[in-house]
Amino acid sequence: MIVKFFEIKKINLKNKKYFLLYGKNEGLIEETIKETLKPNLPGNVYNYEEKEILENISNFKENLVNKSFFENEKLIIIKRTTDKLFSLIEELIDKNIEDISIIFIASALDKKSKIRNFFEKSKITICIPFYEDNIQTLSLVAQKFLREKKINISQQDLNILAERAKGDRINLNIELEKIANFSFKRKSIGTNEILKLTNLSENYDIGELIDSCLSKNKKKINKILNENNFNQEDCVYILRIFLSKLKRLLKLYLDPDIRTNVEKALNSYKPPIFWKDKEIIKQQIKILNFEKVKELVNKTSEIEFIIKKNPSISINVTTDFIINQAI
Repeated sequence: MIVKFFEIKKINLKNKKYFLLYGKNEGLIEETIKETLKPNLPGNVYNYEEKEILENISNFKENLVNKSFFENEKLIIIKRTTDKLFSLIEELIDKNIEDISIIFIASALDKKSKIRNFFEKSKITICIPFYEDNIQTLSLVAQKFLREKKINISQQDLNILAERAKGDRINLNIELEKIANFSFKRKSIGTNEILKLTNLSENYDIGELIDSCLSKNKKKINKILNENNFNQEDCVYILRIFLSKLKRLLKLYLDPDIRTNVEKALNSYKPPIFWKDKEIIKQQIKILNFEKVKELVNKTSEIEFIIKKNPSISINVTTDFIINQAI
């Protein structure tokens, strides 16, 4: 059956096991899973990509039915779902395996999609479409975030933030975190500061730039640097995000599961890691060891001190630092 995302909290999910979440609003899909579905669907969480399942369907089926003394319930999350999984979905729902709940995540699905039609018409499944946010909904998201952080900005500035997010609350969350970092010891922030801190949609590559740097993807680093015009204010933010990602790696290295079960360590990390980031973090863990990450934390802090003292050289120093990490 079809359910609107804001209605899902009103539904008793105890007897619901199969969910299809589709649409372009990845940020809202992630929020719904984290805040509504996971708390009501107990069990150990296992994440899969459709491609991973298609490459070894028999192994996936075995993992579903295998149970150990330590785990009875399972919550399976399958990302990038398409009609290629339709036969498997029918089979799983028909078998109705005990203690298993499955969330299928898909991008935009047209009306002819087999899985969309199936989930919409079946009485035992839930189908939730997620459409792009508009200015009004993004403004409400920003308003709630800033109220919780006790940061005061005008309605005009809220609208600026919403417009610059380009219909994507993931972009909005990036900008809100910038404001939160900037306003750590301040009660309010003005329009000029908002305009300086926030980026247009084409500059939403800072996180990707840092991930590429930590993964030593020199080709991607050069591409991002060539296609973006980062300014002096961006340099401080780049280094702060760099430091934040490094500290996350340090914390992961302290998890005993990281040596034997990386997936479990990533799934249990708090705050939760966005599913799109998990593969790149796995690469970083393979490339960087604990001591190297500690070294980079110190180096990043040194670079930030240098560019704050000499803003005129911030772009060159930050760029050189990033490029050198890929060597």
